[in-house]
This record gives sequence, structure tokens and C-alpha cells, in this order.
Amino acid sequence: MGSGERQSATISRTVFGGGGSFQLARIFGIRIGVDASWFLILFVIVWWLSGTYLDAFPGQEGKAYLLAAISGLLFFLCILLHELGHAVIAMRNGIGILGIDLWALGGVAKLERDTDSAGVEFRVAAAGPLVTLLIAAACLGAGALIAGTNEALAAGEFDLGSGGEVLAVLEYLTFINVLLLAFNLIPAFPLDGGRIARAIAWRLTGDRLRATRLAARVGRGFAFLMVAAGIFLVIRNELLFGIQLAIVGIFLGQAARSAEAQTEITSRVEGLRVSDVMDEPVAVPADLALDRAAGEFARHGFPWFPVVDEEGRLTGLVAREAVDGVAEAARPGRTVASVMAADLDSDQSGLRVGFEEPFETLLGLEGLGRLGAIMAVDADGRLRGIVTMDRVRRALQPPTAAGEGIA
Repeated sequence: MGSGERQSATISRTVFGGGGSFQLARIFGIRIGVDASWFLILFVIVWWLSGTYLDAFPGQEGKAYLLAAISGLLFFLCILLHELGHAVIAMRNGIGILGIDLWALGGVAKLERDTDSAGVEFRVAAAGPLVTLLIAAACLGAGALIAGTNEALAAGEFDLGSGGEVLAVLEYLTFINVLLLAFNLIPAFPLDGGRIARAIAWRLTGDRLRATRLAARVGRGFAFLMVAAGIFLVIRNELLFGIQLAIVGIFLGQAARSAEAQTEITSRVEGLRVSDVMDEPVAVPADLALDRAAGEFARHGFPWFPVVDEEGRLTGLVAREAVDGVAEAARPGRTVASVMAADLDSDQSGLRVGFEEPFETLLGLEGLGRLGAIMAVDADGRLRGIVTMDRVRRALQPPTAAGEGIA
């Protein structure tokens, strides 16, 4: 690999997963996952809504729990559509999407890199709230068709009437999406409203970092107010809502600080490309016999090798433990291709990156943390280099002397 650096870590099943989330599906090629915390919050939502629906349909516990479960799942579907709005607009502006994860406090669309202009930032940030607004309007309109405008407008207070089960669910969805829209439009970075504010400040000042710092300070201010309000509610014996509000405030404050730090790092490495920090790769061919592969592992001491075909295209990774798991007598008759992990590209696992991509693309790839390295390929998929975690760390460090580089 050059510079005496070692290919690090081992290949496991988690390499090709989505980090701490479980994959549910793929939509438009985007991985949709759920965090374990999602199941807990779904249970809480169903438990809370079941009591509300039981008030509307007294004595019908089964119906109340069924409507609560349907409403909880539809709520997260609304969040997913909200995040897909961000993702689709980002992709249309040339920004890749690593995936969408649903978790306890909502959802997040993980972009490969930050936006590169105020206009793109505004469009990506505004797409999610626009989708939420359309969902709320659609639910309100459907409720009006079923029971009339006045009954449908009761959704503004989530005041379930006597319009039946469908209207009850539509009223809940209208209410929760209006609430979601209002919360997301708070001008507190990194909420959508804060990102819209950052885009406006960016356009006015022409300085992304300055705009981000301003939006992040506002975000931390709102986070402090939310925590204070949560503590006040707890003192007033409104424990559940108070604790929830305080937790959201804490997460918002942490996210604002992280987003500001991320932007500072992005500004520091602006202009760098993956090719500037990659090392020469050491790879093995897919048709190499396993006995010879074992010799390569012994000679280099690496725990894994990238695997290439006869054209030099990256086809997978092979771990030393996979080779060691084959009996020595059988190794001459088997090739690396028979034991390698071959789903680097199809699973969008974050283990490969274009060697001409901006350096900041590396910062959003989960594979760098899981495997300790990323494979740099050209447009035809040929392996051009390997970027290790150490090289990324050195690139992120501010120079300590004039003319100091990243080599």
C-alpha cells in the first residue's frame, strides 16, 4: 500500500450492512434502514394513540390498538417520504445518498457530501418540508371529502369526531404532519428551517462557514430553550412530554455542534480529491489459487486483500480467515473468487469511492470506520488506490508548519 501502512481490520457480516441499522428495503436505489430505537418509539406511539382512539371508540380495545398501530406505521412512512424528498433533490443535484435511517427522533437522509452552493442547500433543505406540507394537505383534503370541511379541520387539534375509523386516522396524520412541518421549519440548524436559514445567509455573505456558524449558534440557542422548557414541564409534573422535549433539545444541540465542526473540516480540505490521499493498492486476482493466496497473506501480513478481475476491476474483498478456513489440501483446487465477499458495489456498502471524487465524500462513508479503508476506483470500476483511516486523519489535521502537506 505504500508508506509501510497496513490494510486494517477484518471482513465480517457487518462490513456490508448499514452500521447500526437494519435494512428494510431499497427505494430508488437508496438503502432504507431502521435503528433499534425505532422499535421502542413505535411502541410508545402505539401505546399513546391507543388510549386516544379508545376515547373515540369506547369499549373497542381491539379496534383502538389496530388503529394506533396503523397510525404509528403511517407516521413513520410520512417521515420516510419527508427524507426521500431531501434525497431525491440531492441526487438530482449530483450528491450521492448513503442511505436513509429511521430512529427514535425521526429520520435522517445521509448525504455523501455537503452541498456546494447556497442554491443547492436551499433546494435540498426545502424539499422535505414541502413533501410534509403536501402530505398534510392530502390528508386534510381526503378528510374533507369524507366528512366535510368542518369535521376535517378538527384535525388541527387532533379532535377525533364521529366520522369513523378512516377519518380518525386521517385526522391524526394531518395533525402530526402539521406538527412535524412546524418543528422542522424552526430556524435552528441542523433542522430543515436552520438549513434554509443557512442557505439564505450563505447567499448573502458568500461564506458557507460563516453562514454555518451563525445557523449553528441559533440551533444551540433553540436547543437550550427546549431543554429549559422540558425541565419546566417536568417540574409541573408533565413528565413524559417534558422529558421528550429535553431529550430532543439535547440531541439538537449536539447535532448543531457536530454540523458546525463538519463544515469547518469541509472548508479545510476544500479542493482535495480522493486521489490526493490514496496509496498504491496491493490486490490479488480473483482466479488466484488459495494456496498462493495464503502465501500472499503470510508475506504481507494483511488481514484482507482487495480482489480484482483480469481487467483490474474491483470485484470484492478476501479475508485471511476465509482462506484459513479452507483445508490446505483443498486450496490448490480453489480460487480466491470462491471465498471472497463479492457484494461491495451491489450493496452500496460504502467500501468503494471514485478516485476523482472530492475528499469530503470519504467523511460520509461508513465503510471507512468499519473496515479501516476505502477502495478508490475509476469510472470503469478498476482499482486505482486504497485510502486508509490514517491517511484521512492526517489530511484533516491542520498544517503545523509552512508548506506541510498530507504525504
